[in-house]
Amino acid sequence: MTERSGRRPAAVVAVTVDLVIFTVRQDRLHVLLIERGNEPYLGRAALPGGFVRHGETLDQAALRELREETALDGRQLHLEQLHAYSEPARDPRGRIITVAYLALGPDLPLPVAGTDAAAARWTPLSSALDGGVPLAFDHAAILRDGLERARSQLEHTTVAAAFCPEPFTVGDLRRIYEAVWGFKLDPSNFRRKVTRTEGFLEPTGDRRVPEIGRPAALYRRGPASLLIPPLLRTGDVTLP
Repeated sequence: MTERSGRRPAAVVAVTVDLVIFTVRQDRLHVLLIERGNEPYLGRAALPGGFVRHGETLDQAALRELREETALDGRQLHLEQLHAYSEPARDPRGRIITVAYLALGPDLPLPVAGTDAAAARWTPLSSALDGGVPLAFDHAAILRDGLERARSQLEHTTVAAAFCPEPFTVGDLRRIYEAVWGFKLDPSNFRRKVTRTEGFLEPTGDRRVPEIGRPAALYRRGPASLLIPPLLRTGDVTLP
């Protein structure tokens, strides 16, 4: 289409991928942030990501950027496409659309920065959301969307187990829910819900013996992918 036909010419658009990567460390939800090594926003904290290369799919670009900027293997994580962000002025370099991904993993190791990242670190989510760590581009909005997706996924799917190194106890799983949802849960109600949900957990037959207290049964993730019924944030798993 040309301007002579009465229509605007097609925009020249580049595509990037950005990654919202969550893990739980010391019972707190953390997000992986990098320090940008290039302009724009040189030195500013940002989500890992970069441009999609010629011949790459979006998934391939996400896995490559994760590996290059943090040295993490995305194939070992729960990885799903989150949303596309296309505000015309979202990037000062030009018309750039980004496709964000959500990644979840259990107590992931310290990341190693590479290529365009000057540094990479796990940051408590509260610091990234309260303005204590200003983020580049529209990454604060992407991060909030990623958090809500993760919270919703814990309600309707078994993905919470992706945060737990196997084998794990029901208490380990409950602390994942508490870290992601941001509030305490009633231990008895939570145990009743998750152990009665078909396919969520599989007992290993072993127990973990703590220094203090009773031995706790150990579980692995079961074959189910959906929680039926869902484990809602407003349900009876919360403290009265």
